[in-house]
This record gives sequence, C-alpha cells and structure tokens, in this order.
Amino acid sequence: MRKLITSIFAVTLLLGVTSCNDFLEVTPEDRYSEKVVWESKENVKLYLNGFYAIARDYGGFGSRSLGSEDRLSDGLSDILKYSSSVPGTGTTNYIALIPGQISPDQNALNVWNNAYERIRRINEFLDGLEKYGDKFSREEKDRFKAEARFFRGYLYFLLTRNHGSVILLDELSAERGHSRSPEQECWQFVADDFDFAAEHLPATWPDGDIGRVTKGAAYAFKSRAMLYAQRWEDAAAAAQNVMDMNQYELSENYADIFMNTDNPEVIFAVRYDAPDFAHNFDAQYAPSGDIEGEGGQAGPTQELVDAYEMADGSSFDWDNPDHANNPYQNREPRFYASILYNGAEWKGRNIETYVGGEDGYAEYGSSPNPATTVTGYYMRKFLDEDNTDFVNNQSDQPWIELRYGEVLLNYAEAKIQQGEISEGMAKVNMIRDRVGLPAESASNKEEAMEIFRHEKMIEMAFEGHRYWDLRRWRLAHEKLDETRMHGMKITQGSGESFDFNIVECDDRERYFAERYYQFPIPSSEIANNPDIEQIENW
Repeated sequence: MRKLITSIFAVTLLLGVTSCNDFLEVTPEDRYSEKVVWESKENVKLYLNGFYAIARDYGGFGSRSLGSEDRLSDGLSDILKYSSSVPGTGTTNYIALIPGQISPDQNALNVWNNAYERIRRINEFLDGLEKYGDKFSREEKDRFKAEARFFRGYLYFLLTRNHGSVILLDELSAERGHSRSPEQECWQFVADDFDFAAEHLPATWPDGDIGRVTKGAAYAFKSRAMLYAQRWEDAAAAAQNVMDMNQYELSENYADIFMNTDNPEVIFAVRYDAPDFAHNFDAQYAPSGDIEGEGGQAGPTQELVDAYEMADGSSFDWDNPDHANNPYQNREPRFYASILYNGAEWKGRNIETYVGGEDGYAEYGSSPNPATTVTGYYMRKFLDEDNTDFVNNQSDQPWIELRYGEVLLNYAEAKIQQGEISEGMAKVNMIRDRVGLPAESASNKEEAMEIFRHEKMIEMAFEGHRYWDLRRWRLAHEKLDETRMHGMKITQGSGESFDFNIVECDDRERYFAERYYQFPIPSSEIANNPDIEQIENW
C-alpha cells in the first residue's frame, strides 16, 4: 500500500504546476516524453496515479473544495458549525452568514480553475495514450482510459453541481474560446465518463493495486451524479448495478466504517500513510481537552443532535422530562458513533463541554479562533480515538468517498422520486435495521421523501452531502436563509447536576440567495473567453 500511495503523491507536483488563468489553453505535446511515459505499463500507471490526488484534494480531509482550512462543506449547512469567526478557518461562516461572499469575483466554493486545469491534464493523457500507446493491447488501453475518465467524470460532476451549465472538453483543442453546454448535456457527459469507466474497470484489483478505482466505484459515483441530474431511472439503475455485483454490504457496526478500509461497505477510499503521507484532521477537530490551543474547529449543531432518534425509534423531545433530564441517554447507535457530548467516554476520560470544563465552551464570536466548541459538541465520526500524535499533526485514517450505505440511499431516493414508494422505503429500512431502529412506512411520495431526507442527514452526517443535498432539493433557501442554528450551553448546577440551555450559535441571520442554486462563472473566465456567457442572474 505504501508503494501505491507514494506513487500517487509523487506525481502530483508534476501534474499540478500551471497558471490559474490558462487552464483552457493547450499545453504543447512535448510537455511529456513518449520515450518515458509510454514505454511501459508501470510508467503509465505512475501518470494515472497523479489523478488520484483529485480525490484527496476534494475529499473531506483535503482543502480544495472550500479553498481554506474549512474542510467540511457540512459547515455550510444546518448540521455543523465552524468555531472561527474570521476568514480562513471561518470561511464557511462568512459564506453562510454574510451576503456577497459568493460572486463572480470571489467564491470559496469555486472549483473552476483547478478542475479545468486537471481536465486538461486528463485529456492530454487520453490524447497521448492514443498517439503513443501502440505497444499496449486494446484491453490495456481501455483500462487506462477508464481510470482517467473516472476522474474526468468526478471533476465534471463538481463543475456541473456548482454551475449547472459548463464548458465540455473531451479532447485537446487549439481554440481559446469555448461556450457553455446545456445542463443536461453536461450531466450526460458525466454519465458517459462513468459508464466507460464501469465497463472497462475491474471489479477488484490485485493486492499491489488495492485502492485504485473500480467498476463498483464508477457505478456508485454515477448513481450520486444522476440524482443531481434528476435522472431517477439512471440513478436507480447505477445503484442496482452496484448491488448486483454482490461485492459490498453494510458493515455490521456503523462506527467501524470510518477508521479503516477493511470492511465490506467501502467502495472507494482515499488512503493515507503516516508519517510519509498523512493529514491533520484529528489535530484540527479533536476536543480541545486533547490538544492545547488547537482542535475544536467545528462542532455539530443542536439541530442535528436533536434529530437523532431514541434507541426505540421514537423522536427525542425536550418536553419529555426523562429526555430533558438525560438528553444523551438511550439514543440510537449513530448518535454515539458521531457525536461527542458532555459526559461521553473518550480516550479514558469523560468529555467536559460545560462552561469551565476541560473541553471548554465559547460563545460564537467571543474569540476569533477559540479552538473549542461553540455548539457544546464535537464530532466523533472520523476522529481516531487511538491517535495521540498531535505534536506532529499525524493522522492516517482514510477518507471514505463512496460506500454501500450511500448507494442504498441513492437507490431509495431515485425509487421514491419515481413513485415506487415501497421499493425505496425498503432500502431506507435496511439502513435503519443496521442500527436497530424499527422500519418506517409512507403512504405517498411527499411523506416518503420527508423520512428519506431525515435518514440521509443522520446516516451521512459530516460526509459532505447535506449542503449540496439541500441545494439540489431546492430547500436551501428555506433551511439556510433568515434562520439561526443553535448549540448547547451547559453550566454546572448543584452537586453533579447540569443545567442545559439551548442558545444560538450564529450571531446573525443566515443567508442563502435564490441565485446560489447556480454559482457564477468566475470573472477571470468571462474576461479571457470571448465565447462564454455568465450564468443567468449573475
């Protein structure tokens, strides 16, 4: 595994050094040498390895998606709150709270330049493979192309998700000007890339290549993308293809999914290898009692905490005296796997998020970078309880980009949207059954979608779906505009008792404009490309 990861990161610099303003221009063909790149399968594999940095950078342990230290897009939604109130580590708060933070001139969620820079690299690879790859069999060339096109589909998914209508480039072009294609053509382009990848990628790789994208990963990503396209039949079919492989299943223990890739639920993961290649997620997000002066960069909101059901499937209710007196007892398993709350067992101690406790609490805005929770909670999901190497900021748990639980939910949503309620709810109930919750039922599409949205929010919390789901469901302006999120301020009462007070963790009304449903084309592209028009309403 170390050999594969080392190769992936070693090639990244070669593929990533370009100007941000010339990503649609053609790089000369002598950028790479046919004598070096195309002389062996091993060298082609090294070239391909560089594309895996795309998944690393845009995954939850990377920073490319937000262009800052705020790694988790869920911080833009109603389920996670970043603690910092200054730009940089508080960028998500600025986007969520302050009008004008998304515009043609600035957008921390912009992926345009970087994505097209990498699309050009992929197209160079595909062009070079056809021109100089004569020594490879057709099967080998198609497999190489499949890996490259998987990542091109990945990038075009991000671009189309953000903007709706973007520039489609499937080959190298000497032309400087390019126009935007209609949105459904863009989604078809994404579908075609994942279809080709699924057709020509293996279901599994030999041990020396574990970690590379597979047939299952291509189908799974297509099922995600087709939900954004509202192509329900295609989304369901892609998810069904994954299920028909009989290769994946739900992990018995929800908490086990996120610490390693050795479980049957993982379809595609970004793997890390400390100390050579690691991330610093633990150091940034651990409870502040674990690491002085750091950690606590974001915390779950009270909205999310209250949404977790009781162990018997009933709703949590602050008006219920038993619930109110012991708000963190008898909750469903995903709560304990995802949330660190006052009193939770952690690293041989108990979390203290009460005022003056070891893990602290700060009102949002009371300090620019408080390095502690502003909601009264920390994330447990993704944190490695065995990691104590905060001095070197070393973490090596994987980022799980695609897993079988998401595939089941993708299938469920697609079926519900087509009016096939029972088929969709059956998959929702598979997810619930895994954590011991009773089955749900629905009599119509609207009721089923309400149940589904709740289930996906809980099951996929912090995995990078919530903000984008609200946006594609056209619910973001209802959930995220002119509202405030909340946290829990806990103070010690008499004896060992605590007083719980729900407080606002925002210092102003949140902001989500209707035009945020399609982000603008960057001003630099408008200035440099004579054939492109700005997105409507921008």
